[in-house]
Amino acid sequence: MEEKNSIMDEEKNEKENGMKRNEAAPARCAGETAERSGRKRPARGFLAGLAAGLLTGIAITGAIAAYFVLADGIRIGGAGSNSALNAASVSKLEALEQRIAQNYYYADDVTAEQKETGLYKGLVASLGDPYSEYYDAEERKALEESTEGSYYGIGAYVASDEKTGYPVLYKVIEDSPAQKAGLEDGDLLVRVNGESVRSLDLDEVVSKIRGEEGTTVDLTIYRDGQDGYLNITVTRGKVDTTTAAGRILEDTDHIGYIAISEFDEVTAEQFSKALSDLNGEGMKGLILDLRDNPGGNVSTVVKIAEQLLPQGLVFYYEEKDGTRTEFKATGKHAFTKPLVVLVNGYSASASEILSGAIQDAGIGTILGTQTYGKGVVQSIYDLKDGTALKITTAAYFTRNGHDINHKGITPDVELTFDTDAYRKDGTDNQLEKAESLIQEEVK
Repeated sequence: MEEKNSIMDEEKNEKENGMKRNEAAPARCAGETAERSGRKRPARGFLAGLAAGLLTGIAITGAIAAYFVLADGIRIGGAGSNSALNAASVSKLEALEQRIAQNYYYADDVTAEQKETGLYKGLVASLGDPYSEYYDAEERKALEESTEGSYYGIGAYVASDEKTGYPVLYKVIEDSPAQKAGLEDGDLLVRVNGESVRSLDLDEVVSKIRGEEGTTVDLTIYRDGQDGYLNITVTRGKVDTTTAAGRILEDTDHIGYIAISEFDEVTAEQFSKALSDLNGEGMKGLILDLRDNPGGNVSTVVKIAEQLLPQGLVFYYEEKDGTRTEFKATGKHAFTKPLVVLVNGYSASASEILSGAIQDAGIGTILGTQTYGKGVVQSIYDLKDGTALKITTAAYFTRNGHDINHKGITPDVELTFDTDAYRKDGTDNQLEKAESLIQEEVK
């Protein structure tokens, strides 16, 4: 478009001129919320999640020992005969560090803190467990914000505009600081606090936009149809992301639809409101869309299950020592209308708990393709210095005791998503099949 090309012309002389332009912008869209990335189906209105979803226990628990020290070659702590910390390994570490200091070309660019963090990350990586991880202070803060479903910023999702190399605000969250300041979907972000953001990595752009509550950020944007640039100052505030949203589907006999993108702390309340609103509109049946949902918090999925399941188990998990912990539904709010749950290969963890419980209880039909198969639970331990350790601590089982790890939930009605039809005219064959199943029941 001529208007967008003019931006590039005006920016030619800025300091970043000559940087490689982002011609092949990433397919993912990195939200200003710093959400997990993944596939996105625009028609379903939520960001997809990582296939390897996270099911956590209580967010941050008590301290554990992170490492052990040696004094004059004598170990004063350890993990028994299986410990990697001994006089020989510490001596070898010292030799490695000396060799790096003497011969590594970029040795002066690496801090002691970076090397120390690398040691901890390497130890956890040795487990070979994709769900276990050591978090430095910055990573831990980002993790907590992602599981809370809220953060401090302006409230807009950011993607890369392939034609111009600029970030674009592809969705401004309703009632967010961004919307209140006058930002709109489709605004091209030219500068943040006077600094050009053309061709910057999306994570860099996000870090420049976000900040403490009550502080301001100055954005220079380009909007189609406007002459020149617009300078908008936004006061940062708390933003709750929408992870559960519902509506009555058009051209149906009052069939309700709720999509849950992930199970964060805000999700249970959002689901409850959506369900209540749909009932108030005369909903006769419900389609629950868990496609691409990577999982989330234990407490959240249990709260949502309480609003659907009859009395009995939601799921249970077993720890290393055999301790079994059960999560139950009272049955006081059991859902009795026709119910279809949509799943796919990216429905993981908490999504599998909920869909498995619904299937085991016989209150709904699971439709789609085999789910991811993540049947393990992680706990996050506070290391008392701002860092944290996340490790797999238990395996979970569905309401009827099925172990779904590396297996997944098998749908009652298997139907592959028709990508070609969706790309052609937006047809969602799985959603249409779910509608027909419910229509048959409500007639």
